[in-house]
Amino acid sequence: KKKKSFPIPFVDEAERKKRARSETPGSTTNPRNKYSDNPPDFASLASLYPSFKPFVSFSSASSSRPRIDWTDYNATRELTRVLLLHDHSLTWWIPDGQLCPTVPNRSNYIHWINDLLSSPHILPTSSSSSIVKGFDIGTGANCIYPLLGASLFGWSFVGSDVTDVALEWAEKNVRSNPHVSDLIEIRDSREEILVGVVKESETFDFCMCNPPFFETFEEAGLNPKTSCGGTREEMVCDGGEQAFVTRIIQDSAVLKQRFKWYTSMLGKKANLKLLISKLWGVGVTVVKTTEFVQGQTSRWGLAWSFIPPDRKIVAVRTPHVSSKNSLLSFMLEGIKREYSAADVLQSVEGFFKSCGASSKLNSSTFSVDIVASSDQCNTITNRDSSVRSQTLDDGSSLQLPPQDDLSFRILVFQQMPGTLLIKGSLQHKDSPLSGLFSVVFGSLEESLKSKFCR
Repeated sequence: KKKKSFPIPFVDEAERKKRARSETPGSTTNPRNKYSDNPPDFASLASLYPSFKPFVSFSSASSSRPRIDWTDYNATRELTRVLLLHDHSLTWWIPDGQLCPTVPNRSNYIHWINDLLSSPHILPTSSSSSIVKGFDIGTGANCIYPLLGASLFGWSFVGSDVTDVALEWAEKNVRSNPHVSDLIEIRDSREEILVGVVKESETFDFCMCNPPFFETFEEAGLNPKTSCGGTREEMVCDGGEQAFVTRIIQDSAVLKQRFKWYTSMLGKKANLKLLISKLWGVGVTVVKTTEFVQGQTSRWGLAWSFIPPDRKIVAVRTPHVSSKNSLLSFMLEGIKREYSAADVLQSVEGFFKSCGASSKLNSSTFSVDIVASSDQCNTITNRDSSVRSQTLDDGSSLQLPPQDDLSFRILVFQQMPGTLLIKGSLQHKDSPLSGLFSVVFGSLEESLKSKFCR
């Protein structure tokens, strides 16, 4: 018996794939970072600042750009000094051996924080102050984040650190800039992270951190292409960045809504998955990630909040979604001649059974009824990294929280020779799990198209 067909909007497959690629978080700088399209002009800086000129190499080839030796600590430190002075009117210096930050890369993080603060993904909260207040965990002798945040956006900051040298030079860098010095407080944290350092009555809009990336000092010195210095306290801790950020997560679970956003930079993308799992475990409401890329250097940003999310925004967007994400559909076009609708139906059943979900095939109605747990849904979505999170307009990713069981039905309809319509419907149309259902359905779409379509 021929099944009734249901027309859906036509979306060209090539255009859909092109759109999907364009929406994937890319290796780019933040577009509001002044260095995103205009890297530092070494020749111009050398002509303006004689102290920088000895560190610049000029090639006789007309097509070659001036360079500096990135393995020379004095060169990278002088570049940071002149960029802060030239582009931000900041007077700055650090003693030998202290971690020397790169201004473009640190600017990416500051601009991402600014994006978070204007993000609609958490509900607005009341504040007694119109000035944004941030907390820099481990500000270092360089005090780069408070200086940039105060100079670019007029934010106020508490910057914390644990060593006498870092605290002394951070204070010097603040006092050297009287136009922003009233906005920045340097605080001795002495082995604490947030709890015990944040005062009882204090609230903040965000915290940020450039954590110790490495477990050993030997590991910290493995990159021969750059020389940014760094003391043991700045570069190394037991368990590396994963352990350090875990401590921030633990403190955030105590302080909760005392901060709108908790954030940290990461040096290893592989640590994101475990840390995100820990965040869901302590009851956060929103998790966002991004990638910072400047030149040949990649870092990752992780942000979370305990403030209730705006559910209208959190819902995942898909190209074929009807009301409330409870009814979804896609077309299988150009199906290979050797496959029938029955083959596709059996593949749907197998797709969900392979992750342990309950799947019941009904050959008379050409349907499969599925009940999948949260862990089983995670197994499904992890097959395709492109649908594990929602790509946002700012290039960052909104991570999807674990959910309870999903109950839904998949139906297969014959449209015409070589074309099938696949429909999915939630058992409960008003389910709050519609966003997760969209992600799971998107994984099924990718799997079936890969297997059956030319």
